[in-house]
Amino acid sequence: MELEVDGRTVRLSNPDKVYFPERGYTKRDVAEYYLAVAPGVLRGLRDRPTTLQRFPDGVEGEFFYQKRAPKSLPDWLPTARIAFPSGRTADEICPNEPAAVIWAANLGCLTFHPWPVRRNDTEHPDELRIDLDPQPGTDFHDAVRAAHELRVLLDEHGMRAWPKTSGGRGLHLYVPLEPRWTFTDCRHAVIALGRELEQRMPGKVTTAWWKEERGERIFVDYNQMARDRTIASPYSLRARPEATASTPLRWEELDGVSPKDFDLRTVPERFAELGDLHADMDEHSFTLDSLLELYAHQGAADLPYPPDHPKMPGEPARVQPSRARKH
Repeated sequence: MELEVDGRTVRLSNPDKVYFPERGYTKRDVAEYYLAVAPGVLRGLRDRPTTLQRFPDGVEGEFFYQKRAPKSLPDWLPTARIAFPSGRTADEICPNEPAAVIWAANLGCLTFHPWPVRRNDTEHPDELRIDLDPQPGTDFHDAVRAAHELRVLLDEHGMRAWPKTSGGRGLHLYVPLEPRWTFTDCRHAVIALGRELEQRMPGKVTTAWWKEERGERIFVDYNQMARDRTIASPYSLRARPEATASTPLRWEELDGVSPKDFDLRTVPERFAELGDLHADMDEHSFTLDSLLELYAHQGAADLPYPPDHPKMPGEPARVQPSRARKH
């Protein structure tokens, strides 16, 4: 079938192909979902190099991350060149209009993973993204408690965050930034926040990179601010049987909701009623000076990077503690 999307014709092949077997949702349902929330999803993607998480056979099939723009890219869909930690580069798509989102959905893209930079400056993030990740023995409501404390901490540093569900068990907090700092600076800022949360919520929050050290705590995943690490965009569908979506929230509703409340069917209704709860983010931009001062004042060593990163200056040994003790 063909869809007319803001003056562009986008082909949707095999629209009745089932993507979410438990709910019976099809590729057509996915396309209609993204049309319904288009202003919201585009606010999170516009001018951002974006990796596509593709599920060509639905959520029960194999998936892959497409970082490089395909050769079949329409001439109206812009790209931006980004550099990986290895130094290699790639041209990633920058979805700037609803037709781009539907074009990607036709390729089996369920989840969009935009970089925290804009295509005119891919070296300086304009979003600080804080991922509160519940570990085994904890849940979404534990992440909510950590988020409330984090909100207080950010306010003390003259900053404000916009929360959303991850679409899974966790919470994401976004802080708009002036694009003046490097990925390393942004990562250090999140480490500083995580370490301060550990002090304020002892036994409840951790920045431990190694899973064997995290315990039943909320992990502040500081490495989500490392170069080439991305998280699901606002309004992205997630590859879960219930077809949940990563959904912007109001602070006052955090305590009374569950991630499963927000899915392919319920989010369009919510969007029609409330609009994009992150719409005013672009009206704000904060500085990192205070958090980088906190990082320096804490005086602790840097923390391990993801395994695909080259060894970084000041990074501790990248070896699992239990294995290190054996040697």
